[in-house]
Amino acid sequence: MGRTFVETFDHGPCGWIGWDGESGPTPVEIHDSVAISRGPWWIDCNHAPPGAGYLHILFALHTQHGPKFPESILKAGGPNPYVAGKFPTNLTNAKVTVRVKGEVKLRGAQMLLLAQGNLSKELAIPNWVNQVLAAQPFAITPEWSEQTIQLVPDPKQWINLGTRHDRVGFYGGGPIDQLLRDMNGDIILVLFPLDVRPVGPRTIPDFHKGWAERDYDVDRSRLPEGEVMLDEVRIEFP
Repeated sequence: MGRTFVETFDHGPCGWIGWDGESGPTPVEIHDSVAISRGPWWIDCNHAPPGAGYLHILFALHTQHGPKFPESILKAGGPNPYVAGKFPTNLTNAKVTVRVKGEVKLRGAQMLLLAQGNLSKELAIPNWVNQVLAAQPFAITPEWSEQTIQLVPDPKQWINLGTRHDRVGFYGGGPIDQLLRDMNGDIILVLFPLDVRPVGPRTIPDFHKGWAERDYDVDRSRLPEGEVMLDEVRIEFP
């Protein structure tokens, strides 16, 4: 039988982090054994068109084993039981269950699982692959709910996020079956897609080539706002 990973946040963030483009990994707020992510969220532009689009990062957990655990992630999230327990990076057909609630104006976005891994060896090019399981969104409701998705290697259920114009060679594409066999980057919960539109005096003609809120102002009325609370994450491996 497969193993099961369970995180209840009874002992702090336990490796889970948020993310900000300026400072990188950020600590997750923990209150009464619940992880909380509050807007306004940083706009991740790494997959802007011609990639699949923009996203907000809610919660992320690093999965890669070995001696090169990123110091910045350790500092932000603390000890990581997933890595310490040597849980698999093969998440093919794993079931992911979350206990979640929140108050969010989604404005067209959905809460999705993002799978990230480096397929450089398999594809013989530098390549971080990011795909979201668009066919199995999580519902964010005012009351607690427990929801389960399954990481099936079916490309019809996933969106490959690709890369923005100036991140080619770092982000890219790759088959979902290969990614799930070695998800050696992160498990991430995101809000995607985002309706990013420039506004105000810093508006630029081809805004997808810039970085939101660094190179131009953004119409925040089009973006999600609110908070998401995560009480438990459970991953069942086949």
